[in-house]
Amino acid sequence: MSTTWLKTLGAGLALSVSATSVSAETLRVVTDPSFVPFEMMDQETGEMIGFDMEIIAEVAERAGFDYDLNTMDFNGIIPALQTGNVDIAIAGITITDERKQIVDFSDPYYDSGLRILVRKDDGTQEMSDLEGKKVGTKIGSTSYDFLTKNLDDNDGVTPYPGSSDMYMALMSGAVDAVFYDAPNVGYFASTRGAGKVKTVGPLYEGQQYGIALKKGSEWVGPVNEALAEIKEDGTYKTIYEKWFGPMPEDK
Repeated sequence: MSTTWLKTLGAGLALSVSATSVSAETLRVVTDPSFVPFEMMDQETGEMIGFDMEIIAEVAERAGFDYDLNTMDFNGIIPALQTGNVDIAIAGITITDERKQIVDFSDPYYDSGLRILVRKDDGTQEMSDLEGKKVGTKIGSTSYDFLTKNLDDNDGVTPYPGSSDMYMALMSGAVDAVFYDAPNVGYFASTRGAGKVKTVGPLYEGQQYGIALKKGSEWVGPVNEALAEIKEDGTYKTIYEKWFGPMPEDK
């Protein structure tokens, strides 16, 4: 299988040329390069790596398609599927009833939720403690929707285009907390933010991630079959534990 890797160029997409297979259909796949460890740019190779990147590679091989990979800001992904500019998206996309009205989803491939991240010496313990504070989150995310619906005093909710932006804002003191997808904030807390930030409180709004496809896609069935295969034969477990450590027993 051949994959054309593309890098983000401003708000647009820049194509790099590579050979594509004539034996399988080539689909246009899009992701968000800032959602670590699900998808991120390898600075040495210029290629996208991460949990989602390994999942889509396995799914494509088993479902029988090649793909060209594009990157864009998360808030542009669903519109790109709607307009038919891309065929498939994988970017830690939460399955919601609202999104299901305009795109198709695969079966869930990852169970997640939302979590609070604060500086190490902060006393925040739960959602109510964020009332009236400046809270960073990501534009177009379910975490942004959750904050605006559940905080009475939500004037301080500050959306950022990328997760790295909101984490740097927290580290610099520009915001008091970050509220975002649990695996992403947990990964930051254990890597670049180690000893400087911490996750607190419970897991909010249990969520499931799905691979998104343009409405009416013929590939929903093959993608679901491929996902079922990698879970059954242990491939999913191997990929999961590479990026997140031991799988919870109830997975």
